Amino acid sequence: MAIDTSKIKQLREETGAPVMDCKRALEEANGDLGAAKQRLRERGAAVAEKKAGRVAAQGMVDSYIHGGGRIGVLVEVNCETDFVARNDDFKALVHSIAMQIAATDPPRVGNESDAPEESPDGALPLLQQPFIRDEKRTIQDLVHEAIGKLNENIVVRRFTRFELGS
Repeated sequence: MAIDTSKIKQLREETGAPVMDCKRALEEANGDLGAAKQRLRERGAAVAEKKAGRVAAQGMVDSYIHGGGRIGVLVEVNCETDFVARNDDFKALVHSIAMQIAATDPPRVGNESDAPEESPDGALPLLQQPFIRDEKRTIQDLVHEAIGKLNENIVVRRFTRFELGS
């Protein structure tokens, strides 16, 4: 099936995925944008699984201050190379994660192997939480999408959240 270039362009703008990946996903989905987005998400998760064992020793620390200075967050997110750490897509991911932490106050990251699945108060770990800007996606989905897009392992390492009066 021949795919219209305007659909490829639209999918690329919405997902940020490479052009050929968008074209392939649209071909597999017979031109359906929703199904193509799902295929790109699945591809990102598959790429993330392959790259999970790779060392992520570069990255960045980002801060976010909210509520007129009442809430502050520092978050460390790692990747494999300093080239990706300077990439605007990576920086946007890290900042989105910092905003998520400020908004939801998660008990922990959620990639710790020895931690229980759920906190005593029922709060979800950061990676399992629905993203505040798109409830259909979790933070883990965002990370997997970035791994697929940037082609490197990405790990949310740690965070600290401060709130006045708490």
